[in-house]
Amino acid sequence: MSSPSELGVAVVTGASSGIGKTYAQQLARRGHDLVLVARDRARLEALAAELRAATGRAVEVLPADLGRAEEVEALAARIESDPAITLLVNNAGMGTERNVVGADPAPTLAMVELNVVALTRLSLAAASAFSRRGRGALVNIASVVAFLADTLTGAYAGTKAFVLAFTQSLHNELKGGPVRVQAVLPGLTRTEFFDRAGLDASQLPANMMMSAEDLVAAALRGLDLGEVITIPSLRDLGKWEALEAARLALGPELSLDSPAERYRAA
Repeated sequence: MSSPSELGVAVVTGASSGIGKTYAQQLARRGHDLVLVARDRARLEALAAELRAATGRAVEVLPADLGRAEEVEALAARIESDPAITLLVNNAGMGTERNVVGADPAPTLAMVELNVVALTRLSLAAASAFSRRGRGALVNIASVVAFLADTLTGAYAGTKAFVLAFTQSLHNELKGGPVRVQAVLPGLTRTEFFDRAGLDASQLPANMMMSAEDLVAAALRGLDLGEVITIPSLRDLGKWEALEAARLALGPELSLDSPAERYRAA
């Protein structure tokens, strides 16, 4: 049996495939012990066996459906009570990229429960527990579609915009303390996401599609660098900084005692 990791235990949700599986692999190689969370026990067990053999790290499998409130609460309780946990990667999510007006609302509401409600509950558990322990990091997987809601249909982009804004707010509350917070905004990534969302990835330009391995390596490097927002494919960081500066420049005019001139009666 391996000795406990000096880096602590990383909890990775949605760990059975894609970005979550890749986080588990790379974090184990970095020296973290792991708790792997997803619905598919067989896949989790296979991954855990692979990681134990390859890295010698301790890997626990925790099957859970994070679309169910009671299972989210059970995981939150584990994060809050286990002092060995030092990292949470909130990766579990789903997408329903289709028109929603007049359609069955159930898939959209299920997506909001997973992408927003579960992520929020687990983030709060981690942020509070890590603050008490004096160490820890929270990584929330958002998406570049947070910037592109007016080009898409459905609510997926809205859920990811929430993840971005919520992570920024958490950082504002926690800055200067021992807890690191990061939102990762992947672009198109080669995973099973497209099949599950009913999309044909083969119709997308190959030069827009990043491997999960490159994405996660970049995201972890961004975490090492202390980035709050990591956009792995963005070459010119100045564009993000300019966007943030333009947003903040709105501040003095967002709340005044009279309407703008264009809204006044002639």
